[in-house]
Amino acid sequence: MTLAGYAVLVGVPVISTAWVTLLGFSEVQVGRVAGADLGGLSVGALITSSLIVRVSRRYIILLGICLAVFSNFACILIAAYEYVVWLRFLAGLGSGLITATAVSCLGACSKPALAFNAMLFAFAFSQAAEMHFLPMLSMQNVYLTFIACYLVIIPLLRFIPSQKSQVTIQVDESPGLATSSARFDPVSKHIVWLCLLAIAVTYINIGAYWTYIELAAAKDDTDPEWVGSVLTWSSLFSIVGCLFATFLSNRYGLLRPLLITLVCQAFIVGLLANGITNMTILISVFSFNFLWIFIDVYQMSTIANFDTTGRYSALMPGAQGLGQILGPNIAASIFGLTSDYSAVFVMCSMASILALIIYIFIFLKFKEGRPELLNAT
Repeated sequence: MTLAGYAVLVGVPVISTAWVTLLGFSEVQVGRVAGADLGGLSVGALITSSLIVRVSRRYIILLGICLAVFSNFACILIAAYEYVVWLRFLAGLGSGLITATAVSCLGACSKPALAFNAMLFAFAFSQAAEMHFLPMLSMQNVYLTFIACYLVIIPLLRFIPSQKSQVTIQVDESPGLATSSARFDPVSKHIVWLCLLAIAVTYINIGAYWTYIELAAAKDDTDPEWVGSVLTWSSLFSIVGCLFATFLSNRYGLLRPLLITLVCQAFIVGLLANGITNMTILISVFSFNFLWIFIDVYQMSTIANFDTTGRYSALMPGAQGLGQILGPNIAASIFGLTSDYSAVFVMCSMASILALIIYIFIFLKFKEGRPELLNAT
């Protein structure tokens, strides 16, 4: 279910190109449409967070499926930019309901890092498949593919716990505290919110980079077939990232490798600010996919370790979606002003550095008062 919910997010590079080549959208309009879609994901996650302790998870997912299927079908019939923006927002809203509910269930596992790593392991294959097959399809068939992904979820609903009481997690609603299912003692609630903020900032980078990487490469006259191959095979390289991320977290905890990862990502994204060649895009995209997995595993597992009812875990796709709506829109505004992708990639690099600063603050807080949390896995 998580993979279906994230389907548009992982396919953004080729979908963005399709919106330009098949529908005639401008590069600025692509940023707005992608931002609307992924912003809808954020809103859907926020709604899920408020409903998940009161409403059956199955009903939330069914509502998400209805919204996503209806909106994607409407996009087949309507191609005007003014309408597509709103339809993609509704599609994202449906995806957000689905994804947030599925992610909250993953976060409820006794070993969240393992659960999220398994999800991201499968994520790498789904991403590679989208990168390879979506460019071969018409815009209509792209939307039909998404509809099929959402419909496949329906038979799986029986595996989802229906009510709060069916999830083996207990909640401590003490003011100002967020607790976990006996994994750790309570931590200040503002720490969890800082982690969510850092996820949003990180995804400003990811959203802008992933939306414009293929368009930026095309503008710098790289070989389109080479770029397509790099995007496909780099997605599979994420599998190596999953395995390596697990090894490092088991040995060093979650936060220490995350800090190093964000430094590396800031560098490999900023590398493209000097122009894109066949070699630089190879290095950047492969490294980006490798490190993206690290960041997701570490960030999501850190929050899940402090979660209770799944409310905070449900907010993780919301934080991702918030970053995804800000990233493409900020990038679109920068490109609209400068007509230069170099400034876009500088902004992406700065977003990684800002997330790094937030996590350094969290790291120092834990080191001072809760050193046992630095070894959380």
